[in-house]
Amino acid sequence: MYAYIKGKVSQLYPSHIVVEANGIGYEIQTPNSYRFQSQLEQETQVYTQLIVREDAQLLYGFVNLEEKDMFLSLIKVTGIGPKSALAILASSTPNEVAIAIENENEAYLTKFPGIGKKTARQIILDLKGKLIITEESELFPESNHSDYDLLDEALLALEALGYSKREISRVKKGLEKESFDTVDACVKRGLALLIQ
Repeated sequence: MYAYIKGKVSQLYPSHIVVEANGIGYEIQTPNSYRFQSQLEQETQVYTQLIVREDAQLLYGFVNLEEKDMFLSLIKVTGIGPKSALAILASSTPNEVAIAIENENEAYLTKFPGIGKKTARQIILDLKGKLIITEESELFPESNHSDYDLLDEALLALEALGYSKREISRVKKGLEKESFDTVDACVKRGLALLIQ
């Protein structure tokens, strides 16, 4: 119904962003809202997908068409809902996911919250040979640091992705020892520590 929304990114939350377009604020669920950090208070285009459930109408947004296409492919797999698809895309590029599927890399797929061996096998069965693998490019632009606590924002984002407080507290000490320029970089590092 909505291919994309062009407007100003007015707010960032761990699980979603708000894009203001024509006087309306659209709440858009995203894999990693901090990928839009550099567009905060700026005009941007968010590729969207509306999903209607019996209890809600949710708008999902992505930084590019590749990310949106991978999301749509993932939610067609039995056992994968939008939340699981977002968790996969929060720490991986669509190309990385496609390569893991083509190589039947179950270990890579089971590192995401809510994805067990059975679901990883189903993803491979349903999507192998149907995805396009491209040359890696910088799909997610770097964003600038502003005055807020990067670590707290990153930990909230990890919680929004479905990781437990116990898992998050386990990686918090490791993250405190490092420095990051962006929340996105901190989230990616946190995800890497969670799957070790």
